[in-house]
Amino acid sequence: MSGVPSGSTEAGSAHIAEPGPFRTALARVVLPALDALRRLVVKLLGADHTAGRERISNVEFRELVAANTVLPREERRLIDEVLSAGARHVNELMVPRTEVVFLDAALAVDAALGLVREARHSRFPVIDGSPDEVVGFVHLRDLTIRPSTDPCGSVGDLMREVKRLPASKKALIALSEMRREGHHLAVVVDEYGGTAGIVTLEDLLEELVGEIHDEYDAAPEPQLEGGPSEVDGLLNLTDFAERAGLPLPPGPYETIGGFLMARLGKLPSVGDEVRIDGWQLTVAELDGRRVARVGLARTTT
Repeated sequence: MSGVPSGSTEAGSAHIAEPGPFRTALARVVLPALDALRRLVVKLLGADHTAGRERISNVEFRELVAANTVLPREERRLIDEVLSAGARHVNELMVPRTEVVFLDAALAVDAALGLVREARHSRFPVIDGSPDEVVGFVHLRDLTIRPSTDPCGSVGDLMREVKRLPASKKALIALSEMRREGHHLAVVVDEYGGTAGIVTLEDLLEELVGEIHDEYDAAPEPQLEGGPSEVDGLLNLTDFAERAGLPLPPGPYETIGGFLMARLGKLPSVGDEVRIDGWQLTVAELDGRRVARVGLARTTT
């Protein structure tokens, strides 16, 4: 991924591919299935799922599932994983603003086409001068498939309404809300009212069911025995721990790139290294001042 400073027409790139028929069908199935699963489990355990339903928290439900012997062990594990994933917040799953392609509403359609033609994604937030002023979004089809008599001359003439989500919104609730309202993209708003990034229906769905690869996706990360040899600097700490098997200590950062910057105590340079728990983390590539790629290697000492 690459980005340029906020306020420009283009502030980076985000992998927002067309969901495709498989992903769309999967989204339609997952949420009703989760609700049905909750009702079924509570029924199997001898409780009334309608009585006092609002008083049963996710924590209580997970404890109820873990303690019972009616459901097989594997099914209990899967239910726990889904509930854990659904409890994460959208700011943990979003594409940060530095990695998003923003189109100014005043931009001519032909000029916008020149910016997005090579993009691997299809939806672009529309701004009024600043990424903090998102006024809508356009689909690639809006820019490319227009009647010859169409009088639209700017991106603002073509934009559609965009959904907004607070950064603190739980992933499962956000997924249900976006699906119900028919939104594929939402702007994530931080506590100060600014744009923190964007999140897609696909991002939220993959958090629940795992990575879904199709013809739009990039090639998988190169792998070493025991884990990846290189990861994206924007990978969040939870996902990094799962992929590399290396939990990192919490701190004033959310990504592996942020961890490196905090440990280095300075703006990183290519080749900078941090060693921790038998691993060597190396700044492999920069995107401006941001760590874009991180190399991983086992240490012998």
